Amino acid sequence: MFPVVERRMIVPNVHVLSIEAPEVAESARPGNFIILRPDEQGERIPLTIADWDTSAGTVTSVFVQVGASTAKLARLKPGDRIPSYAGPLGHETEIDRFGTVLVIGGCYGLGSIHPIARALKAAGNRVFALIEARSSYLLYWEDRLRATCERVVVITRDGSRGYKGHVTRLAEILALEGIKPDRVIVHGCTYQMMEISGQTQPLGIKTIVSMNPIMIDGTGMCGVCRLTVAGETKFACVDGPEFDGHEVDWEEFLARRESYSSEEVEPLHRSGCASHF
Repeated sequence: MFPVVERRMIVPNVHVLSIEAPEVAESARPGNFIILRPDEQGERIPLTIADWDTSAGTVTSVFVQVGASTAKLARLKPGDRIPSYAGPLGHETEIDRFGTVLVIGGCYGLGSIHPIARALKAAGNRVFALIEARSSYLLYWEDRLRATCERVVVITRDGSRGYKGHVTRLAEILALEGIKPDRVIVHGCTYQMMEISGQTQPLGIKTIVSMNPIMIDGTGMCGVCRLTVAGETKFACVDGPEFDGHEVDWEEFLARRESYSSEEVEPLHRSGCASHF
């Protein structure tokens, strides 16, 4: 059993979860993920690692309450224990001296780009961050990114902070900010990763995306996270989770992700957890 050190809502519907798991903390690297179960009857949930502390033996992730299982996670309290916590899983983010790197995060990705930005800075890169949310009250961990990055650019849909709009304005914003990245790394929703990949491709900027939105068992056996990359079948859990966004078949991936939408929502209503949103 793994003790819960912290679980709190940091912005509406987004939670930070820290678990005491010394062996996982010892081996954690940027871009890795873990798989946990909230209780003995719970399904396996993949979460990207957002931070870790080897001295305290803790691992931190950020998650969004979406279905019945994440609603269970959202009710955990410090001192509770969960039955399984496996990791670190997946290939770590490639960290090298690329030059200028732009890390982009939205939703849970605001948390998971943090250790990547930190490692890239330590490797001698100029690191910039672009964070996106529907409104300013949904932004978090901006202070952590500012402590690492040369500049943090903000986009909000309603214009309450930073630029108004969506990542569809990426090329324009890069020009306005004078940022010329040699590499872009994106963690966030499928649409955000797809849109950014489409904008950076004609600019010739290598773009890395984290394809973890549809994972279950984390071993490549279930096939749920199957996707096509550069014409070849890959599994996000064992071959990734990060891939070149210009090589992902986004149309296929979106169709596969959409096919699981009802399965995510139906258990939530059956369980009565929908009232917690």
